[in-house]
Amino acid sequence: MKLTIIGGGGFRVPQIYQALSSADAPIRVDEVCLYDIDATRIDKVRSVIAHLEQHASQPVRVTATTSLDEALRGADFVFSAMRVGGAESRVLDERVALGLGVLGQETVGPGGLAYALRTLPHARNLAREIQRIAPDAWVINFTNPAGVITEAMRAVLGSRVVGICDTPIGLMRRVARTVGSDPSKVEFDYVGLNHLGWLRSLNLNGRDIMQEILADDAQLGSIEEARVIGMDWVRALGAIPNEYLFYYYYPREALERITTSPRTRGQYLVQRQGEFYSSAAGSAYEQWSAVLHERESSYMQESRTNVGQRSRLEEDVEGGGYQKVALDLMTGLSGGPAAVMILNVSNDAAGGDRLVPELGDQAVIEVPCRVDVTGIHPQRVKPVRGDMLGLMTQVKASEQLILSASEERSPELAWRAFANHPLVDSVAVAKRLLDEYSSQIPGVASSLGR
Repeated sequence: MKLTIIGGGGFRVPQIYQALSSADAPIRVDEVCLYDIDATRIDKVRSVIAHLEQHASQPVRVTATTSLDEALRGADFVFSAMRVGGAESRVLDERVALGLGVLGQETVGPGGLAYALRTLPHARNLAREIQRIAPDAWVINFTNPAGVITEAMRAVLGSRVVGICDTPIGLMRRVARTVGSDPSKVEFDYVGLNHLGWLRSLNLNGRDIMQEILADDAQLGSIEEARVIGMDWVRALGAIPNEYLFYYYYPREALERITTSPRTRGQYLVQRQGEFYSSAAGSAYEQWSAVLHERESSYMQESRTNVGQRSRLEEDVEGGGYQKVALDLMTGLSGGPAAVMILNVSNDAAGGDRLVPELGDQAVIEVPCRVDVTGIHPQRVKPVRGDMLGLMTQVKASEQLILSASEERSPELAWRAFANHPLVDSVAVAKRLLDEYSSQIPGVASSLGR
């Protein structure tokens, strides 16, 4: 079995190798092919993997190439983990918005829309190349903003593309463990978009215990998302939100904390990961490991100020991430144990009626899915109503406007996408955002024919 990683020089790639080569890896991969346009980044990542190989329980053969044809030929699985424009463009995603008094974050708000604009042409091209060279491969999309990119790639490759994120399934597992239950033994209801969703029920022995969890100070207080979002607000919602909803529920606070910080998340990554890639001395593995732990511990740091935390809890840092979700997904699709996980799939993927009737057929949403050798099977979710539906509908409309803007190379549609987003409070500001992104990020301008 061949796994190809698009963006094979990415900082988190060694984590994938660790998962695949561990003693308890549930699937055997014969070859991991690293594809990247930057050969020097691949070399640095391979030096980390070389250390991991010495301690691997079941080493996996690693190859590398800067030829997309070579990378895709014979691939059974393709991980798409691109960062078009690098971390330097992420800094601009954040800083342009902050300069106009709007939240600057990688995937949420205008920063996410700018990221999508410069990435979509490359994502569509990758999908076409996979269709040509490896049409039977499963494509697992990590590239952010994952919902938008997955929706674009599905327009070419259909149901063989699925988007993943570790935050929603991580939320479910934390809540299950809070009540002393094996996460694989519970049934649950989760619905939303990528980086915007809610865990609405948790069924143990046929009984929904969500309201009991919400009423218990000790249990609720042990859940990271409840502390970050606020226990009173979580109780008012009657559901536990994905941690990224912090930016929607506390936009003023998030904006103030990011603005008053000495550097944005993007600037931090440019510096720390840049030091790793440029260093020629010392152990590559030790450097990578230190930066990785610091990076994971400081993730979404601005959301924890109100709970007195400067870093994530250690069990969340060490509890596995997107590589574990991807491995479980590959295992189920390859005939190993079936699993239920939360994935980005199209609204009509369950067959019959839409999962969320108020959204279009092809809208990519995030819901629980059973994964087995026959494919990915989305589960029916409870109706979405009121404020949750309103937020989902508005954000999805903004995403689909940006998809159309990219397809039609239309600045007007892009302007509407920015203006429609709930975190942009003025049509005039939306226009300035689009103009600034176009002038400072070449990929945004070119995607709109500017």
